[in-house]
Amino acid sequence: MDSKSVQKELHKKSNKEKAKILQGFFKTKKGEYGEGDIFLGVVVPEQREIAKKYQELNLIEIQELLKSKYHEERLTALIVLTYKYEKTKKETEKKEIYEFYLSNTKYINNWDLVDLSAPKIVGNYLLNHKNEKNILYKLAKGYQRCPKRQPISRLWEKRISILATFPFIKANNYEDSIKLSEMFLYEEHDLMHKAVGWMLREVGKKDEQVLINFLDKHYKEMPRTMLRYSIEKFDEEKRNYYLKK
Repeated sequence: MDSKSVQKELHKKSNKEKAKILQGFFKTKKGEYGEGDIFLGVVVPEQREIAKKYQELNLIEIQELLKSKYHEERLTALIVLTYKYEKTKKETEKKEIYEFYLSNTKYINNWDLVDLSAPKIVGNYLLNHKNEKNILYKLAKGYQRCPKRQPISRLWEKRISILATFPFIKANNYEDSIKLSEMFLYEEHDLMHKAVGWMLREVGKKDEQVLINFLDKHYKEMPRTMLRYSIEKFDEEKRNYYLKK
């Protein structure tokens, strides 16, 4: 059971037409957020099937996949990693997976890679280790281990930080989601507007008043996309109230 076996299975399922569509969808042209990423054209359900077969891959083999130029190989590696995290009952192994994840953020370089993995690994780990949550704010500023990281790489680390609060929200803990949302009010990238708006919407689904308090304080400075995402579950009258203001 090794990374080469996973690669072979993924390449068998490759589809040039799907790859072309995915490269457009994930913005891989020069100057776009996914510049240079290469796709095989393997859909996520197929990647999950393969990942289930290779849940016993060790971290060295997973890292080999994470270093791949192919998007699906990196995504499959992260799916395997989430399965390993969910499966183990040992806190030492959970910590090892969590730290491995943080040491490899430079390979987690598109929004789907972040969204699939950050809540399940970083979020779930920190939910049970609240004294270590300061890492979220380091990620939000651009991970301090790598001060020379390029702006687009910092974008993914920032998205990891806000998406990692998803398990907190589910546990009725909104403090970090709100604090990070305030930090990201002046972020320029649309992908952060969407991510923050999404988490705010999730807060509102659990406790609408917490979201309303945030909106009343910040609606004037919120990017339009962030605002729209956050109020998506409001009734029409309440949505229009904030949009027209």
